[in-house]
Amino acid sequence: MPIPDFQSLMLPILEFYGDQLEHGSQDALGHLRIKLNLNDEEINELLPSGKQYRFNNRVGWAIIYLMKSGLLNRPSRGRYCITSRGLDVLKAKPEKINMKYLEKFQEYINFRDSKIETGESKNLPLDNDRILTPQESLESSYQEIRNELADDLLDQVLNCSPKFFENMVINLLINMGYGGSRKDAGQAIGRSHDGGVDGIIKEDKLGLDVIYIQAKRWSDATVGSREVQSFIGSLVTKNAVKGIFITTSKFSPDALQAVKGIDRKVVLIDGKELTQLMIEHDIGVTNVASYTIKRVDSDYFIEE
Repeated sequence: MPIPDFQSLMLPILEFYGDQLEHGSQDALGHLRIKLNLNDEEINELLPSGKQYRFNNRVGWAIIYLMKSGLLNRPSRGRYCITSRGLDVLKAKPEKINMKYLEKFQEYINFRDSKIETGESKNLPLDNDRILTPQESLESSYQEIRNELADDLLDQVLNCSPKFFENMVINLLINMGYGGSRKDAGQAIGRSHDGGVDGIIKEDKLGLDVIYIQAKRWSDATVGSREVQSFIGSLVTKNAVKGIFITTSKFSPDALQAVKGIDRKVVLIDGKELTQLMIEHDIGVTNVASYTIKRVDSDYFIEE
């Protein structure tokens, strides 16, 4: 089943703590996984940043809202227990607990209104209909902005000259850690006469191995298996074992299959991945704003 949104998790979490014992958040996670019959794929689903599990994030925020409403208490680091108010709520047997339900409690109202007054509500799910946690909302918005940026980048790349494209590929590979110096990379790339890039570049700054590169600045045409197999053939001729094929368009299914099961390592980078690499390694982009998400460092508050 899909992972429930964080509001839907509030009641089962409160029910779990209804035994009036202290439990850590990991205990709640394990209980809910079984209760909700979640599989490994659902449990291991990550947020777009890849730094936190979506299920853990939703459970964590559900617990926060239950605490802000006085239904749960945190007696010690990472451990929670139900309050007398929480027990009263369970005795009332509500069909669900959500932000609308939490408006019964003045502590929640104070928490909500304080965020609105300070302007922090933009980053908090105070709308009763919202299903995303604050971090999910932030990362979803970030991903949307990044995807729009990637589309704009690809348009710029397709409109640039072949020479500019060659230099851009050089800059990208250097920023990724390949090519040794800029001078070394410039001498190794850009030798073809078909408007693309066809050459070699050092795998590392010491030049312990080399990588052959083919790049095609195509707008509409899909790179097929013929072009990829031809590139693989050139690697065989040159007794090379590593290659990177970059295109601004896409690879056909046959082209993707062509690099599987061969005795050479060939990486295919299409236009979508190319722009993501450009964003990640600061090629053709500039920073507009940066946001850092912080958490309490509990170790700091441990007294000797």
